[in-house]
Amino acid sequence: MKLYCLSGHPTLPCNVLKFKSTTIMLDCGLDTTSVLNFLPLPLVHSPRLSKLPSWVSKDGTINLEKELKECAGRVFVDSQPEFCLPERELLDLSTIDVILISNYHCMMALPYITEHTGFTGTVYATEPTLQIGRLLMEELVKFMERVPKAQSATCWKNKEIQRMLPGPLKDAVDVWTWKRSYSMQEVNSALSKVQLVGYSQKVELFGAVQVSPLSSGYSLGSSNWIIQSHHEKVAYVSGSSLLTTHPQPMDQSSLKNSDVLILTGLTQMPTANPDGMLGEFCSNLAMTIRAGGNVLVPCYSSGVIYDLLECLYQFIESANLGTTPFYFISPVANSSLEFSQIFAEWLCHNKQSKVYLPEPPFPHAELIQTNKLKHYPSIHGDFSSEFRQPCVVFTGHPSLRFGDVVHFMELWGKSGLNTIIFTEPDFSYLDALAPYQPLAMKCVYCPIDTRLNFHQVSKLLKEVQPLHVVCPEQYTQPPLTQSHRSDLMLELQPPPMPYRRCSVLNLPFRRRYERVYILPELANSLVPSEIKPGVSMATVSAVLHSKDNKHTLQSVPKPPPVPPSKKRKRVMEEPPVVLAPKPLLSGAVPLEAFLATLQKHGITEVKVEETADGHILHLQAEDTLIQLEEDGTHIVCDNNEPLRTTLRDLVLRFLQKL
Repeated sequence: MKLYCLSGHPTLPCNVLKFKSTTIMLDCGLDTTSVLNFLPLPLVHSPRLSKLPSWVSKDGTINLEKELKECAGRVFVDSQPEFCLPERELLDLSTIDVILISNYHCMMALPYITEHTGFTGTVYATEPTLQIGRLLMEELVKFMERVPKAQSATCWKNKEIQRMLPGPLKDAVDVWTWKRSYSMQEVNSALSKVQLVGYSQKVELFGAVQVSPLSSGYSLGSSNWIIQSHHEKVAYVSGSSLLTTHPQPMDQSSLKNSDVLILTGLTQMPTANPDGMLGEFCSNLAMTIRAGGNVLVPCYSSGVIYDLLECLYQFIESANLGTTPFYFISPVANSSLEFSQIFAEWLCHNKQSKVYLPEPPFPHAELIQTNKLKHYPSIHGDFSSEFRQPCVVFTGHPSLRFGDVVHFMELWGKSGLNTIIFTEPDFSYLDALAPYQPLAMKCVYCPIDTRLNFHQVSKLLKEVQPLHVVCPEQYTQPPLTQSHRSDLMLELQPPPMPYRRCSVLNLPFRRRYERVYILPELANSLVPSEIKPGVSMATVSAVLHSKDNKHTLQSVPKPPPVPPSKKRKRVMEEPPVVLAPKPLLSGAVPLEAFLATLQKHGITEVKVEETADGHILHLQAEDTLIQLEEDGTHIVCDNNEPLRTTLRDLVLRFLQKL
């Protein structure tokens, strides 16, 4: 069993598992942190960004004026942002049979895999994962298509040139694998390969293994996966949460008795408590609004935004924010808010019960009805005529490199009254803000990550007790910035097997059994004999028939009768004589009793030598050796057939015939 690791980002995993005769890809996350090296794409012409000076090396030897611009003391690439793809050279991706998706954040690289590698398999995901994943992909494509950039910067990627660039560009890894965004046509083609599954539904893969998704409690439709054959079980745990938020709670009991547990997608903020962060978010928002400023929340169009809106719904009245407008701006804002209300069976019990009242499960429906929350596809059109300040704007992209958020950064960044509140943990907020410096607006960092922390994982692993744990190497050591915090890592016995991008692990796990079926008529002909109380055994002669990974024992076919022929038969054509099979022997030859029996038969001079596997008896007068081992007995006797036969019969007295 092998695991190929194609992504170095622990929360955006992409691994390939070879198990029995199947090749299974576990998630295909897209590492978007690479976009922080690019200049923002403004929706409205920005004089500031268009007048940036080109970067030239100090000695003047490198001048990539079309590709690199200097901004706020840092160097950025001036082209359409590019994403770091999963590794595509480690193994032939056209051999992948299925892709299992755990949540909508971990499927953003799907079009790169399904459309450009010769992939012909099936993708399995739950319905909310597919639909919300489609929205996130559509949003990404629209963000890029709205601000097309003609040139693509490639010269800076040359190793010789990249070495001379200032950081962080100098330290960017795998830059040649970075690619521009896919198109809507590729998204639709990739998602047409998705087959929907429900929690605990069992899907057979080629008769070899069975896969089934379990609720992971992190987002709508998010799953952990069980991959099992008749005798082995692998659990894949990715992006799970034990907190009571809007999704169905995590199913932990089904993870028990796993031979291998592959663990990814833990919280990126182990020291930040999500409840505390929500409280901080609300109080900073209220303070800014009361002072007459605007609040900008860069966020994804699905996920934590539902919890933020719910939290604000309860907070608005008590904080006297009843008249403040809330705007949600995204090309998919409307679909996202509506989808969250119709996936009732994927919600926690408390929200499910509201559907039968009937009430919308999320309170943002009421915020929309009362005009407190308004959603728009973009800042152009209706929004510009209805927009009033002070207000709260939720918009993307959290990297601040593309989307409507770029316009608000240019618009509000100069005033100290305004606040930007970061809630998504995927990007370093200092790196995200770098091209906008110097910035007068206040910055508040309230990362809300509900995924499992190290304490919760240790407790979970104690309960489910897998034989082996495999995880990204980042989880086996404390974070670089807090090297003294040994509580911010996985400490297990035996220690977990770490992996990094491009590593191939041989999982410490040997398949020992295979299930074989026996046909009824063959079973009927078996004659069991008792070898010890309660244990019976029977010998079987059969033909093993294997098809579609199912193995069946069938009766040996009788040879067809030879039709009589007029020619004289040659001697060779007579059917071979089938000898009756020799009986099988079981049991062991006890040394003391065997020596006593030899003595009775007049063999007295016996020298006993102990070996690693048993004993060697040297019959000195007869010049004969008898090797007694656990799984066989050998009699070495030259030119004395009567003695050999006698000794054989004495040995057989102690063994059982089947």
